[in-house]
Amino acid sequence: MKQLLYFLFFIHFSGFTQDTIKAELESKIDFKADSIVGVDNFGTIFYTLNNSLIKKQEDKLLKYSNLQLGPITSANSFNPLKINVFYKAFNTVIILDNRLAEIYKIDFNQTKPYKNISHVSTGSDNTIWVFNQDLMQLELYDYKNNTMRAKTLPIEDNIIDMASNYNWCWLLTKKFIYKYNYFGSLVSKTPNISYTNIEECNENIILKKDNTLFYSAKNTETIKPISILNLLISQFFVTNQFVYIYTDKSLYTYQLKLK
Repeated sequence: MKQLLYFLFFIHFSGFTQDTIKAELESKIDFKADSIVGVDNFGTIFYTLNNSLIKKQEDKLLKYSNLQLGPITSANSFNPLKINVFYKAFNTVIILDNRLAEIYKIDFNQTKPYKNISHVSTGSDNTIWVFNQDLMQLELYDYKNNTMRAKTLPIEDNIIDMASNYNWCWLLTKKFIYKYNYFGSLVSKTPNISYTNIEECNENIILKKDNTLFYSAKNTETIKPISILNLLISQFFVTNQFVYIYTDKSLYTYQLKLK
């Protein structure tokens, strides 16, 4: 058993360096939210509060609520023209436009075949990445045509978190970090050493472990800690070289100093 632990320790730290990514505090504002969904290049903040999705652009607020579907499980604003809001209790996803007006409703209880979905993230065009909990596989679902554009082989592991862009999808499981392309092909598989959250920005990966964030640059396996200290990180989000950290009632903005 000890030999196995030493081996896993060596594998993890062979891709980990003691170099840190410096981060400079840009701002701190008082903010109240249940969860931060995202921040775009113009400083628009998407967040949830009291089971509503809210878009805050300067002093202007837009709000979307659908109390009939229960609590919001997750939302994704990667594509601000097609924001997806997932209601796990009703196995339903709502697609919103940039005014938070409903443009599409996906009720997976009514689709054929039936899908039991645990995680949702953004895809390209009229697609979303969904994790089919019954089949234990990741699927790229075309919601307008009710077809699968791609699917992966079954994943025999517990899904913790998911991140995506138009071309790639990352699955964080208890044991591994998987990266898939839009054909559903596995591109990489690396050990997960106690990371609990994953975010993507321009194909760079940011991971959270305890109250520390880690950065892995595009097409590398090197993982470096980000020098943000003494914050109880409830949530984080990344836009370009800015990391947004939400800690209870404050929203911090840090700029990454990448070489």
